[in-house]
Amino acid sequence: MPNQVVSHEQWLKARLELLAAEKEFTRQRDALTRRRMAMPWERVEKPYRFEGPNGALSLADLFDGRSQLIVYHFMFGPDWKEGCKSCSFWADNFDGIAIHLNHRDVTFTAVSRAPFAKLDAYRKRMGWSFPWVSSEGNDFNFDYHVSFTPEEIAAGRAYYNYVVQPISALDEQGISVFVRNESGEVFHTYSCHGRGIDMVNGAYHFLDLVPKGRDEAAFDFPMRWVRRHDQY
Repeated sequence: MPNQVVSHEQWLKARLELLAAEKEFTRQRDALTRRRMAMPWERVEKPYRFEGPNGALSLADLFDGRSQLIVYHFMFGPDWKEGCKSCSFWADNFDGIAIHLNHRDVTFTAVSRAPFAKLDAYRKRMGWSFPWVSSEGNDFNFDYHVSFTPEEIAAGRAYYNYVVQPISALDEQGISVFVRNESGEVFHTYSCHGRGIDMVNGAYHFLDLVPKGRDEAAFDFPMRWVRRHDQY
């Protein structure tokens, strides 16, 4: 059914009531952000190696001279022909922001287990400009709980989003944040998964403004409608 149609005065009254709730949500979000900023750090001990356009890179190298690093864990397994369509939807939303983050002492990169040549070819196909490196052959994705072994999948006991649960794919999405101090030590400060990564998807926030919203209730999987932008 369509929404109720009312006079301007009635509409304005409803809008002001919603505005009060929106402002309270903003205050709660700001408080949550302060708690996130105050999270303790854990030292990264492993010497991870990544593959980029110019060869091997350490985790410290990914900072590219800055003190903060955001990693988007992009679902792209070693034997996949193309990247995850949902992660591709997210990438359409964060492509182009790296230069702005750089000017706030933040480096952004995507990381996937697929070989770098596959990542680079797919990035070019999709027209993206953000940095993207391969973690093929190391434990990075497993240690940050976005990749899983066949045994974990078969047993239905994968640790994802801070709980042991059944997982159907060998790779999942997420975001991890790291900081590097003046001595060059690297620390893990934050990770989020599942609905936690909604905050970086601008398209979803636009959909949240319209009467139908995300309009996903009829799907067996919320993002069933999503396609890679060259496949709609």
